[in-house]
Amino acid sequence: MLASMIDDFAKAYLHDDIREARQSLLGRLDGVSEYDARRPLTRTGTNLLGLIKHVTMSEAWYFGVVFGRPYSGQLPRFDDPGYANRDSLWVEEHQSRADIVDGYKRACDHADATIEALPIDAAGYVPWWPQPDVKLFNVMVHVLSESNRHAGHADILREQLDGVVGANLSKSIDIDDADWAVYRARIETAARAAAGLDS
Repeated sequence: MLASMIDDFAKAYLHDDIREARQSLLGRLDGVSEYDARRPLTRTGTNLLGLIKHVTMSEAWYFGVVFGRPYSGQLPRFDDPGYANRDSLWVEEHQSRADIVDGYKRACDHADATIEALPIDAAGYVPWWPQPDVKLFNVMVHVLSESNRHAGHADILREQLDGVVGANLSKSIDIDDADWAVYRARIETAARAAAGLDS
């Protein structure tokens, strides 16, 4: 009985964290123009809407075929011939923002149904992993890590775009540009001193 209670607690805890990471990631699109949502913001082309497209695949495949519950949407597979991971990280001009967001929400709904239907120790199989035999617990941790990683990317991209920072997009940190410049200078001074660049 105690083991079951712990399993139920762990499953609920992880599921709540996955939902929170999803909301954080989607929230970074709020108030962003069509161009800014799509344009490459790093040397490797990372962009906000592309991150949503990418995590859609993770939700759909990890909580779908891995547990014998295939996702009905049309998505490339990690093991498709010619598939390149970076192809899932940007959005073509004919793909609408609404369709990308809706696709993510549908994949999340499918993932939620899998999580709710299976016990935390349900067996799954991830053919592209070196140790492909997994439990629902392993996949939940993996998807949570993946979602949080990309939510962090989205945080930085959004800050680059318009300076919005923090978990609550309705609030921005109340420090003006001059205060930020002083703060950045302190960090730069410490970095240079630690590296011996000012001696």
